Amino acid sequence: MSVHLANLNADNIRLMSAMLCAALYPNVVQVRSPQGNYKMTSKGAMKMQPKASELRYMTKDDGCVHVHPSSVNYTVRHYNSPYLVYHEKVKTSRIFIRDCSMVSVYPLVLFGGGQVHMELHKGEFVISLDDGWIRFAAASHQVAELVKDLRWELDQLLEDKIRNPSMDLCSCPRGSRIIHMIVHLVSTQ
Repeated sequence: MSVHLANLNADNIRLMSAMLCAALYPNVVQVRSPQGNYKMTSKGAMKMQPKASELRYMTKDDGCVHVHPSSVNYTVRHYNSPYLVYHEKVKTSRIFIRDCSMVSVYPLVLFGGGQVHMELHKGEFVISLDDGWIRFAAASHQVAELVKDLRWELDQLLEDKIRNPSMDLCSCPRGSRIIHMIVHLVSTQ
């Protein structure tokens, strides 16, 4: 493999975040914001961002955890996605996570563990995994089906690679097509 091909996506931060998700799963934290506070301005009521200390971080097994004060995310007040992945969890006076990064929902669905489920809930198509602990509304039924199918295709491709380790995923048409779709999805969401 050429150096150029190996570094093709080196500047793609969203793809790097997706790879962190694949590497660190199931170390996932839900970020929960408090109910919105509003402030009156000359243009009307504006929603205020919560203080960093008002955010709540939940893990599936430990419940409430805290971002370690040495983390670069300690003072973050808003995340574009309600999920973080973390490398380390330590317990001192309370449970802290360190080395955490925000991750979007599609990498969680594509690279997370367990079965992907889809259901209609209050008029929205909800994709869930990890026994419903991770869940989000898809833009449409078609998007939900496509993401679920892409995850199935990725799982099949990985099983094929395990059965045939010498298979070059980039040169086989099916493998390169699936990889290209995944790179496009996580890069443009």
